[in-house]
Amino acid sequence: MRIALVGAGAFGEKHLDGLKNIDGVEIVSVISRRADQAAAVAAKYGARHSGTELEEALALPDVDAVILCTPTQMHAEQAIACMNAGKHVQVEIPLADSWADAEAVVAKQKETGLVCMVGHTRRFNPSHQYVHNKIKAGEFNVQQMDVQTYFFRRKNINAKGEARSWTDHLLWHHAAHTVDLFAYQAGKIVKANAVEGPIHPELGIAMDMSIQLKSESGAICTLSLSFNNDGPLGTFFRYIGDTATYIARYDDLVNGKEEPIDVSHVDVSMNGIELQDREFVAAIREGREPNSSVGKVLDCYRVLGELEKQLAAG
Repeated sequence: MRIALVGAGAFGEKHLDGLKNIDGVEIVSVISRRADQAAAVAAKYGARHSGTELEEALALPDVDAVILCTPTQMHAEQAIACMNAGKHVQVEIPLADSWADAEAVVAKQKETGLVCMVGHTRRFNPSHQYVHNKIKAGEFNVQQMDVQTYFFRRKNINAKGEARSWTDHLLWHHAAHTVDLFAYQAGKIVKANAVEGPIHPELGIAMDMSIQLKSESGAICTLSLSFNNDGPLGTFFRYIGDTATYIARYDDLVNGKEEPIDVSHVDVSMNGIELQDREFVAAIREGREPNSSVGKVLDCYRVLGELEKQLAAG
């Protein structure tokens, strides 16, 4: 499986670290906005080609698939370009920053029949897989999810603390993780509400947001998001259910009393990004629809689109 990585920033390298653990996978091209960064990352991971434009990678005859870790605003257009070039594609979350663009990507996937997967990593983290397996076995039902997504980003920086060329978004990026996960664990979302705090004068985005969700099963979710939190960073999920309480922190899981739960047996790795990439490669090899395909995560973007309209209406 010969893969091109587009977007060699903080998250791009996480994918490259995961891909190197998958048998039969070769990184053949690294594309980034800066030629020097692309060349350095290509050298580090053994890719023979580097460049600054997606089209360069798509023109290579030995590229089977592309992983897009580019700015949010480019995701939909680039995913469609990859499929137009006959390449399977995994696009990092979010699929798009509008409902119309999300629909356009799904339409292209149906037209081409190629694998098009979105990086909804929470479906793959061993912690959330453990809970999902309990739900599937009929041993646990979600009554409520309480989720906190907190960062300290009062300047436009990435996960490495480096300046970004684009602006992140609490709704279309960070809320997407929880909106999809809640539906994955509790059923289709039938009600959604949102409020947001003040708009940042320079970044032009809300720095704080609160979202309420209800699923068809009757379960509810409360999601708090902030770029203003000067404290523990990341996303923390509390599952309150009929038989247990679980708290998930990325790939780790504890019960409601903060007692660790061993999730090392859940999958072949404890790294959610690696497991996500393993699913992408396996789906291509096996000719099947992957977990977190554009079709399976599409409803998340319907909900985000509805919430955006609510926020715009005040």
